[in-house]
Amino acid sequence: MTVRPVKVASVTLGNGPLTIIAGPCLAESLGLCQEVAATMASICGRHGLPFIFKASFDKANRTSVNSVRGGGMAEGLAILNRIKAEFGVPVTTDVHLPDQCAPVADVVDLLQIPAFLCRQSDLLQAAAATGKPVNVKKGQFLAPWDARNIVAKLEAFGANGIVLTERGTTFGYNALIVDMAGLETMRGFGHPVCFDATHSAQRPGAAGESTGGARETIPAMARAAVAVGVDAVFLEVHPDPARALSDAATQWPLAEAEGLVAQLAAIHELRRGMGS
Repeated sequence: MTVRPVKVASVTLGNGPLTIIAGPCLAESLGLCQEVAATMASICGRHGLPFIFKASFDKANRTSVNSVRGGGMAEGLAILNRIKAEFGVPVTTDVHLPDQCAPVADVVDLLQIPAFLCRQSDLLQAAAATGKPVNVKKGQFLAPWDARNIVAKLEAFGANGIVLTERGTTFGYNALIVDMAGLETMRGFGHPVCFDATHSAQRPGAAGESTGGARETIPAMARAAVAVGVDAVFLEVHPDPARALSDAATQWPLAEAEGLVAQLAAIHELRRGMGS
Protein backbone atom coordinates (compact mmCIF):
# COMPACT_ATOMS: atom_id res chain seq x y z
CA MET A 1 0.00 0.00 0.00
CA THR A 2 1.51 3.31 -1.06
CA VAL A 3 0.61 6.76 0.22
CA ARG A 4 1.10 10.31 -0.97
CA PRO A 5 4.50 11.31 0.43
CA VAL A 6 4.68 14.42 2.58
CA LYS A 7 7.64 16.77 2.21
CA VAL A 8 8.74 18.15 5.59
CA ALA A 9 11.69 20.39 4.69
CA SER A 10 14.55 17.95 3.97
CA VAL A 11 12.56 14.88 5.05
CA THR A 12 10.15 12.95 2.83
CA LEU A 13 7.68 11.13 5.01
CA GLY A 14 5.99 8.07 3.47
CA ASN A 15 6.90 5.04 1.33
CA GLY A 16 10.52 5.10 2.46
CA PRO A 17 12.66 4.87 5.58
CA LEU A 18 10.96 5.07 8.95
CA THR A 19 10.90 8.69 10.12
CA ILE A 20 11.50 9.41 13.81
CA ILE A 21 9.69 12.42 15.28
CA ALA A 22 11.12 13.00 18.72
CA GLY A 23 11.93 15.52 21.41
CA PRO A 24 10.92 16.50 24.94
CA CYS A 25 7.22 17.02 25.57
CA LEU A 26 7.77 20.65 26.53
CA ALA A 27 10.49 23.06 25.37
CA GLU A 28 11.60 23.45 28.97
CA SER A 29 14.86 25.19 28.02
CA LEU A 30 17.21 25.68 25.09
CA GLY A 31 19.81 23.49 26.77
CA LEU A 32 17.42 20.58 27.17
CA CYS A 33 16.28 20.81 23.56
CA GLN A 34 19.86 21.01 22.32
CA GLU A 35 20.81 17.91 24.30
CA VAL A 36 17.86 15.89 23.02
CA ALA A 37 18.20 17.12 19.43
CA ALA A 38 21.92 16.36 19.31
CA THR A 39 21.47 12.87 20.70
CA MET A 40 18.46 11.92 18.58
CA ALA A 41 19.96 13.35 15.38
CA SER A 42 23.10 11.29 15.99
CA ILE A 43 21.14 8.12 16.73
CA CYS A 44 18.92 8.48 13.68
CA GLY A 45 21.94 9.25 11.51
CA ARG A 46 23.67 6.05 12.61
CA HIS A 47 20.60 4.03 11.69
CA GLY A 48 19.83 5.83 8.43
CA LEU A 49 16.51 7.23 9.64
CA PRO A 50 15.13 10.71 8.89
CA PHE A 51 14.63 12.79 12.04
CA ILE A 52 12.18 15.59 12.88
CA PHE A 53 12.57 17.41 16.21
CA LYS A 54 9.43 18.13 18.25
CA ALA A 55 8.80 20.18 21.37
CA SER A 56 5.74 22.11 22.57
CA PHE A 57 5.83 25.81 23.42
CA ASP A 58 2.54 25.57 25.34
CA LYS A 59 0.75 22.65 26.96
CA ALA A 60 -2.76 24.07 26.77
CA ASN A 61 -4.54 20.83 27.66
CA ARG A 62 -2.93 20.03 31.03
CA THR A 63 -4.98 18.08 33.57
CA SER A 64 -4.71 20.69 36.33
CA VAL A 65 -4.72 24.48 36.43
CA ASN A 66 -1.55 24.15 38.54
CA SER A 67 0.39 22.28 35.84
CA VAL A 68 3.30 23.93 34.04
CA ARG A 69 2.33 25.10 30.55
CA GLY A 70 5.61 26.42 29.17
CA GLY A 71 7.34 29.66 28.32
CA GLY A 72 4.89 30.71 25.62
CA MET A 73 5.00 31.10 21.87
CA ALA A 74 7.84 33.64 21.52
CA GLU A 75 10.23 31.70 23.75
CA GLY A 76 9.25 28.31 22.32
CA LEU A 77 9.56 29.38 18.69
CA ALA A 78 12.95 30.95 19.40
CA ILE A 79 14.14 27.61 20.77
CA LEU A 80 12.75 25.68 17.81
CA ASN A 81 14.34 28.12 15.37
CA ARG A 82 17.70 27.66 17.11
CA ILE A 83 17.40 23.87 16.97
CA LYS A 84 16.53 24.02 13.28
CA ALA A 85 19.53 26.22 12.47
CA GLU A 86 22.03 24.48 14.74
CA PHE A 87 21.29 20.88 13.79
CA GLY A 88 19.85 21.26 10.29
CA VAL A 89 16.76 19.19 11.08
CA PRO A 90 13.06 19.91 10.44
CA VAL A 91 11.08 20.95 13.51
CA THR A 92 7.46 20.61 14.53
CA THR A 93 5.19 21.76 17.33
CA ASP A 94 1.50 21.77 18.17
CA VAL A 95 -0.97 24.62 17.74
CA HIS A 96 -4.15 25.11 19.73
CA LEU A 97 -5.78 28.18 18.20
CA PRO A 98 -6.31 29.25 14.58
CA ASP A 99 -4.42 32.51 15.07
CA GLN A 100 -1.33 30.61 16.22
CA CYS A 101 -0.94 28.81 12.89
CA ALA A 102 0.57 31.56 10.75
CA PRO A 103 3.29 32.73 13.18
CA VAL A 104 4.17 29.15 14.11
CA ALA A 105 4.40 28.19 10.42
CA ASP A 106 7.01 30.93 9.95
CA VAL A 107 9.36 28.75 12.02
CA VAL A 108 8.28 25.12 11.95
CA ASP A 109 8.15 22.71 9.02
CA LEU A 110 5.17 20.63 10.16
CA LEU A 111 2.13 21.82 12.12
CA GLN A 112 0.73 19.39 14.67
CA ILE A 113 -2.95 19.37 15.65
CA PRO A 114 -3.59 17.98 19.17
CA ALA A 115 -5.87 14.96 19.50
CA PHE A 116 -8.52 16.83 21.50
CA LEU A 117 -8.78 19.40 18.67
CA CYS A 118 -8.66 17.07 15.67
CA ARG A 119 -12.21 17.94 14.54
CA GLN A 120 -11.93 21.72 14.98
CA SER A 121 -12.61 22.90 11.44
CA ASP A 122 -11.36 26.47 11.98
CA LEU A 123 -8.06 25.18 13.35
CA LEU A 124 -7.62 22.68 10.52
CA GLN A 125 -8.41 25.34 7.93
CA ALA A 126 -5.97 27.83 9.44
CA ALA A 127 -3.23 25.19 9.56
CA ALA A 128 -3.83 24.19 5.94
CA ALA A 129 -3.79 27.85 4.85
CA THR A 130 -0.16 28.23 5.98
CA GLY A 131 1.06 25.99 3.16
CA LYS A 132 2.94 23.80 5.64
CA PRO A 133 2.07 20.10 5.96
CA VAL A 134 -0.31 19.21 8.78
CA ASN A 135 -0.01 16.28 11.19
CA VAL A 136 -3.29 15.52 12.99
CA LYS A 137 -3.38 13.33 16.05
CA LYS A 138 -6.54 11.21 15.93
CA GLY A 139 -8.71 11.95 18.93
CA GLN A 140 -8.89 9.37 21.69
CA PHE A 141 -12.65 9.42 21.15
CA LEU A 142 -12.57 8.45 17.44
CA ALA A 143 -12.54 5.12 15.66
CA PRO A 144 -9.80 4.70 13.01
CA TRP A 145 -12.32 4.93 10.17
CA ASP A 146 -13.63 8.23 11.55
CA ALA A 147 -10.27 9.79 10.66
CA ARG A 148 -11.43 9.79 7.04
CA ASN A 149 -13.49 12.90 7.84
CA ILE A 150 -10.38 14.69 9.12
CA VAL A 151 -8.60 13.87 5.88
CA ALA A 152 -11.58 15.07 3.84
CA LYS A 153 -11.57 18.41 5.67
CA LEU A 154 -7.86 18.98 5.12
CA GLU A 155 -8.11 17.99 1.47
CA ALA A 156 -10.99 20.41 1.01
CA PHE A 157 -8.91 23.13 2.70
CA GLY A 158 -6.03 22.47 0.29
CA ALA A 159 -3.51 21.20 2.83
CA ASN A 160 -0.01 20.81 1.43
CA GLY A 161 0.58 17.37 2.91
CA ILE A 162 -1.41 15.38 5.47
CA VAL A 163 -0.18 13.01 8.18
CA LEU A 164 -2.39 11.09 10.61
CA THR A 165 -1.08 10.09 14.03
CA GLU A 166 -2.47 7.32 16.21
CA ARG A 167 -2.11 7.99 19.95
CA GLY A 168 -4.48 5.47 21.52
CA THR A 169 -8.23 5.25 22.04
CA THR A 170 -10.11 5.74 25.31
CA PHE A 171 -10.80 2.37 26.94
CA GLY A 172 -12.96 2.79 30.01
CA TYR A 173 -11.69 5.16 32.69
CA ASN A 174 -8.05 6.36 32.79
CA ALA A 175 -6.91 3.95 30.11
CA LEU A 176 -5.99 3.89 26.44
CA ILE A 177 -5.75 0.99 24.02
CA VAL A 178 -4.23 0.85 20.53
CA ASP A 179 -6.07 -0.82 17.67
CA MET A 180 -3.11 -2.00 15.58
CA ALA A 181 -5.32 -2.99 12.65
CA GLY A 182 -6.62 0.57 12.70
CA LEU A 183 -3.20 1.77 11.57
CA GLU A 184 -3.79 0.09 8.22
CA THR A 185 -7.32 1.50 8.10
CA MET A 186 -6.00 5.04 8.47
CA ARG A 187 -3.14 4.49 6.04
CA GLY A 188 -5.75 3.31 3.55
CA PHE A 189 -6.94 6.91 3.25
CA GLY A 190 -3.82 7.53 1.15
CA HIS A 191 -1.69 9.58 3.54
CA PRO A 192 1.26 8.68 5.80
CA VAL A 193 0.52 7.41 9.30
CA CYS A 194 2.59 8.01 12.42
CA PHE A 195 2.40 6.03 15.65
CA ASP A 196 2.75 8.03 18.87
CA ALA A 197 4.26 5.42 21.15
CA THR A 198 4.69 7.52 24.27
CA HIS A 199 1.26 9.14 24.44
CA SER A 200 -0.32 5.74 23.75
CA ALA A 201 1.21 4.60 27.05
CA GLN A 202 -0.60 7.30 29.03
CA ARG A 203 -3.21 6.74 31.69
CA PRO A 204 -5.15 10.03 31.41
CA GLY A 205 -5.86 11.63 34.77
CA ALA A 206 -4.72 8.52 36.61
CA ALA A 207 -2.31 10.44 38.84
CA GLY A 208 -5.00 12.74 40.21
CA GLU A 209 -3.87 16.18 39.05
CA SER A 210 -1.66 14.81 36.28
CA THR A 211 -1.60 12.09 33.66
CA GLY A 212 -0.10 8.77 34.64
CA GLY A 213 1.26 6.10 32.37
CA ALA A 214 2.94 2.77 31.80
CA ARG A 215 6.33 3.60 30.31
CA GLU A 216 7.30 -0.06 30.17
CA THR A 217 4.69 -0.72 27.46
CA ILE A 218 6.24 1.72 24.97
CA PRO A 219 8.73 -0.64 23.24
CA ALA A 220 6.18 -3.40 22.65
CA MET A 221 3.61 -1.03 21.17
CA ALA A 222 6.20 0.71 18.99
CA ARG A 223 7.56 -2.59 17.67
CA ALA A 224 4.05 -3.82 16.91
CA ALA A 225 3.10 -0.61 15.07
CA VAL A 226 6.21 -0.72 12.89
CA ALA A 227 5.56 -4.37 12.12
CA VAL A 228 2.02 -3.53 11.02
CA GLY A 229 3.34 -0.74 8.82
CA VAL A 230 3.64 2.95 9.69
CA ASP A 231 5.64 5.74 8.12
CA ALA A 232 6.83 7.39 11.32
CA VAL A 233 7.12 6.85 15.05
CA PHE A 234 6.65 9.69 17.53
CA LEU A 235 8.60 9.51 20.79
CA GLU A 236 8.80 11.99 23.61
CA VAL A 237 12.28 11.62 25.09
CA HIS A 238 13.95 13.26 28.07
CA PRO A 239 17.32 12.78 29.82
CA ASP A 240 15.58 12.56 33.19
CA PRO A 241 11.89 11.70 32.68
CA ALA A 242 11.06 11.73 36.39
CA ARG A 243 12.00 15.44 36.49
CA ALA A 244 10.24 16.38 33.25
CA LEU A 245 7.78 19.26 33.60
CA SER A 246 5.21 17.46 31.45
CA ASP A 247 4.36 13.80 30.75
CA ALA A 248 6.91 12.59 33.28
CA ALA A 249 5.27 9.15 33.43
CA THR A 250 5.65 8.35 29.74
CA GLN A 251 8.65 10.17 28.31
CA TRP A 252 11.28 7.67 27.16
CA PRO A 253 14.74 7.95 28.76
CA LEU A 254 17.19 9.56 26.35
CA ALA A 255 19.91 7.11 27.41
CA GLU A 256 17.73 4.22 26.21
CA ALA A 257 16.64 5.79 22.94
CA GLU A 258 19.23 4.17 20.71
CA GLY A 259 18.28 0.64 21.69
CA LEU A 260 14.63 1.28 20.88
CA VAL A 261 15.35 3.12 17.62
CA ALA A 262 17.66 0.30 16.49
CA GLN A 263 14.89 -2.25 17.04
CA LEU A 264 12.37 -0.15 15.11
CA ALA A 265 14.78 0.40 12.22
CA ALA A 266 15.43 -3.33 11.95
CA ILE A 267 11.74 -4.24 12.01
CA HIS A 268 10.93 -1.59 9.41
CA GLU A 269 13.62 -2.86 7.05
CA LEU A 270 12.45 -6.44 7.51
CA ARG A 271 8.90 -5.46 6.68
CA ARG A 272 9.96 -3.46 3.62
CA GLY A 273 11.97 -6.46 2.45
CA MET A 274 8.82 -8.56 2.54
CA GLY A 275 7.30 -6.23 -0.05
CA SER A 276 4.18 -5.41 1.98
